[in-house]
Amino acid sequence: MARFAKLFALANAVAVLAFAGPALATEAHYTCSDGSKLAANFSPPDTAKGSVALTFGTGRELKLTQVLSADGGRYADADIEFWIKGQSATLTMKGVKETCSTQ
Repeated sequence: MARFAKLFALANAVAVLAFAGPALATEAHYTCSDGSKLAANFSPPDTAKGSVALTFGTGRELKLTQVLSADGGRYADADIEFWIKGQSATLTMKGVKETCSTQ
């Protein structure tokens, strides 16, 4: 009987995994117009205040909080802005804009 209960529990776990809805993407990889690459790790959708952690090909990392945007997702601090819409993004650092797209 205990073996049957374990098999039943395992079958239920597999069924839940097989029929669960699609996972939401929380990470995207971008190539920018200057040839640089970056990875963006987004906070889960249920997070009260959204954020993105950017990791550049050089190893540099930074975290930006989500700010008000009429269209797309916009993350910024006093010096840097990362604005995404669809598969494109604009990264602005020190007044210089780079256009980036997902790989």
